[in-house]
Amino acid sequence: MEGRILLEVVTPQRLVFSEEVDEVTAPGVDGEFGVLPRHIPFIATLKIGAIMYRQGSVKRYIAITWGYAEVLSNKVIILCESAQLADEIDIAAAMAEKESAEAQLRKMAVGDKDYWSVKASLDKAITEVVVHGKKG
Repeated sequence: MEGRILLEVVTPQRLVFSEEVDEVTAPGVDGEFGVLPRHIPFIATLKIGAIMYRQGSVKRYIAITWGYAEVLSNKVIILCESAQLADEIDIAAAMAEKESAEAQLRKMAVGDKDYWSVKASLDKAITEVVVHGKKG
């Protein structure tokens, strides 16, 4: 595994992904971060967004919701609430959720009780649409 990283993406329901990759980027709450082999260890909190991993010259994406990343020298473990590979995303459902959340947000103010929950639904749906569009 010298020169590669074992990437594992895990949700409470299943192991979503476990393969050796050349590079990983993830959506940290303090900004996106990248990991290459022999990286210094750290732990980060993740937000809704896309994980990108590269195998050779091919980049692939995984849509995730909140979680944590543990980065070790040659291993990245992503523990998240939910994760979907690009091929698993139901694009019609994601588009419907996006449109519904946008319509709800137009009628709300930031101080409304459900504002941040609806905003999170919108962010998740947008991430799924973007990731689905990058499958390849």
